[in-house]
Amino acid sequence: MKNFFTLVLFFLFSIICLSQKNVDSLIINALEKKETNYFELQKHFRRVRFTNEELSYLLNESKKSKYKLGEIFAKNVQGRSHRNVTEYNKAIKKYKEALELSKKIKSLEAEIVTLNQLGVVYRRQDKIRMALNYHQSALEIISKIKNPGKDVKISNSISINSIGNIYLALKQYEKALEKFSKSIAIQKDLDDKRGLAINHQNIGYAYKHIGDLDLALENYQKSLKYNTLNKDRLGRVICHNSISGILIKQTKYNEAYKYITEVIEVAENIGNRYYLSEVYNTLGCVLLKLDKLNEAKVYINKALRIAMKNNIPSSLTMSYDHLSELYQKQGKYEKALAYYKKSIELEKKTFNTKNIRYVNSLISKYDNEVKSNRIKDLAKQNEIGKLKLTRNRNILIIALVSIALFGVLLYSIYRQRLLKNDKQILLLEQEALRIQMNPHFVFNALNSIKLYIINNEQKNAVYYLNKFSKLIRSILESSRVKEVTLGEELKTMNLYMSIENIRFSNEINYEENISSNLELERIKIPPLILQPFLENSIWHGLSSKKGSKKVELSAEKISDEFIQIEISDNGIGRDAALKIKKSKSLNRDSIGIDLTKERLKNFANQYQNNYFLDYEDLVDSKGKSVGTKVSLKLPII
Repeated sequence: MKNFFTLVLFFLFSIICLSQKNVDSLIINALEKKETNYFELQKHFRRVRFTNEELSYLLNESKKSKYKLGEIFAKNVQGRSHRNVTEYNKAIKKYKEALELSKKIKSLEAEIVTLNQLGVVYRRQDKIRMALNYHQSALEIISKIKNPGKDVKISNSISINSIGNIYLALKQYEKALEKFSKSIAIQKDLDDKRGLAINHQNIGYAYKHIGDLDLALENYQKSLKYNTLNKDRLGRVICHNSISGILIKQTKYNEAYKYITEVIEVAENIGNRYYLSEVYNTLGCVLLKLDKLNEAKVYINKALRIAMKNNIPSSLTMSYDHLSELYQKQGKYEKALAYYKKSIELEKKTFNTKNIRYVNSLISKYDNEVKSNRIKDLAKQNEIGKLKLTRNRNILIIALVSIALFGVLLYSIYRQRLLKNDKQILLLEQEALRIQMNPHFVFNALNSIKLYIINNEQKNAVYYLNKFSKLIRSILESSRVKEVTLGEELKTMNLYMSIENIRFSNEINYEENISSNLELERIKIPPLILQPFLENSIWHGLSSKKGSKKVELSAEKISDEFIQIEISDNGIGRDAALKIKKSKSLNRDSIGIDLTKERLKNFANQYQNNYFLDYEDLVDSKGKSVGTKVSLKLPII
């Protein structure tokens, strides 16, 4: 037995020595050959996993032999090693040294690769502007290369994919999917399995946040298949983490637990702190859903420590959010609220409208520059053609050029109109959400809850504070998407009415009559579209009324193409409300209804049918006003 272990140790030692010898021989061979193409140098070392000592040896020997491309390669590999363990400042330093050398020796291939790597590092830190600058610089260099080879095309797909990832960070998922589609088309032509794995992962992420969980899961499974073929351990960890996240959303907690626990040990062995923090967060979330609160707290705190130590804002936000939910389950509402506020503040810090405006303007500028360069190239080619062709063909050339320029002009006008329309829709959504979440409502709601606290009505205070936090969270979540399900909208309206009812000492009787033929989770409507009508019922119909106060919301499917939502109240009626409004020195602004109509118009543009909005004054047998009814007919698929 002793001899057997001796033989095993000798065998392992021999393999290590042989591996070391092989790497050294590859380095010596590269220094002798002095390849001038960076991509060819990459291929020379494609099977090598460098140790720190081997990288130092390659760097020092390259300096001695004045082989600048070898220095650039060594620094880029060192940068990637630092990036993989979230040592971002060290990674940036190495990449910038490599970039400076690439420009000095005018190696476009090395410059493209290094620019993309810098973009990835800055994106990992949620530094959107810097990331986009480097990826756009890489794309500009690629656009100037005539007849690009396979490696340049792969770099092009990497740049496009990275810009797609930036759109993901900015929560502009449709634009991200456009970029991924372009990138995946290039990768399919080149049979780039690693690129396909990354792209399907990103597409899955986009569909997850759009709300199409089935398509998200399908793309995550495709990514896992490619990563398994590539024997990519980190890729498998990422896919298992993503699939587990989808299963959590589908409330398949046991399946989610199985998926995430399969890669915990692998993630810990790889040592990539960015993804290790994400994996711990996901496991903590699963345990939270399974009500294993003590175990959940351990893993969430592990994720939190890694995120804080290594400056990972996205993971830190997730940890705060999970801790808020954990303490809420434990009944520790003060701690829950504190962590929830931390989560919201950090998310606001990393994602703001300045980033969106900056990205959109920069991409628009880049697109215009590309078009301008293409027109200049076309003009030069036409000029050369004029010199070569006979006099009789000149008329044909001029005609073709005129048609081409006219086509570019038409396309530019069309694109400007699309951009103007997108901007108008974005402004409408932002303005609408600002009105829905006006400061008077927040102030009044908190004052009402404060009164419960002052009166020592703890149960009521906690009950309504919980409802208020859910409403705020629902409104913030709604601001990220264009559409929500009818079921989610009704839940939000129920919360809104509960909070507003505090002001009326809970005198308002709010009822919902929902038809059984409605599929609440399949029908999509704009977020917070019903709120202005409910607000009008309360403040114009019921606020001045004495006696019983009632608001009724009903919804039914009236055909295969339409649903009808009605909101009625037993208030004083529109004529009486208008008289009271005119007599007041300070009137409530009715801009909310106007904006709602604009939003409904933009929503209906997606369908063949338009929306219909109708107001009806309710009267009794004597013709006396007994309330108001609003009927809203919306198109459905």
